[in-house]
Amino acid sequence: MISKLVVIAGSGTYPEMIVKGAKRAGVSRVDVVAVKGSTSRATCAAADNVYRISIGEIASAIRDVGARGYDGLVLAGQINPLSLFRGRFDEATKEALKSLPVKNAHSIFTKLIEMFEEAGCRVLPASLYMDPCIPGEGVLTKRSPTPEEQSDINHAMAVAADMGVHDVGQTVVVKSGMVLAVEAFEGTNAAIKRAGKLGGRGGVIFKAARSGHDMRFDIPVIGLKTLKVMKRAGVSALAFQASRLIMLDREKVLSFADKNSIALVGIDSGLPPAPTRV
Repeated sequence: MISKLVVIAGSGTYPEMIVKGAKRAGVSRVDVVAVKGSTSRATCAAADNVYRISIGEIASAIRDVGARGYDGLVLAGQINPLSLFRGRFDEATKEALKSLPVKNAHSIFTKLIEMFEEAGCRVLPASLYMDPCIPGEGVLTKRSPTPEEQSDINHAMAVAADMGVHDVGQTVVVKSGMVLAVEAFEGTNAAIKRAGKLGGRGGVIFKAARSGHDMRFDIPVIGLKTLKVMKRAGVSALAFQASRLIMLDREKVLSFADKNSIALVGIDSGLPPAPTRV
């Protein structure tokens, strides 16, 4: 049973939802480490205590968090991995990043988790307490994918499985059997925009976490912003692994999708669901 939790909070509503979900689940104290320029006021307001850091102070923050005796820690919200190359860091963080032979979101955040746990703080899945935001299998919208869209979804699924082996990204966009974009370091929304510029309207998305993916960070997430980017790019359908994705602002997302004839569907991947309790 977790009684004292700390959330390392990036941007967006996701960290706020974890804080509130933990409190509903009976966690008596939920603190937030807020990253300057990223963490929202709403997230800070929901927490019992707030500690503010810059991204360059991550090594000292890890030491401080480890010394406070939390039962667990959750990493939530967007922290652009590129900032880990552009910030002004203390020597411990510089050395940790230099030691990585391959630098991608997986390797960087795995190293940060290792540092947190060495400091004595157990890192928990980023899906914790997010039960209402993890959709299962089936079509969520009024419109199902067309046969042509389903064919492209199947192709995107196969590509995503191959790309996942190399930790390239979680998002693949396909149109008429052609791969328009594979998410790399730029993130989901930038990949969707790129696909729209290349292929025009009618592409589909598959978003997935690879087999063996570490659910303590970088769990697939979509929200209203994602749907708005899809609309502008002309993407007509989005499929995802059932029970392995966070959908923020679910009611708003589904309402927007229905108004704009965008199909959303969860597909059984045969992989374990994202854990919501420890």
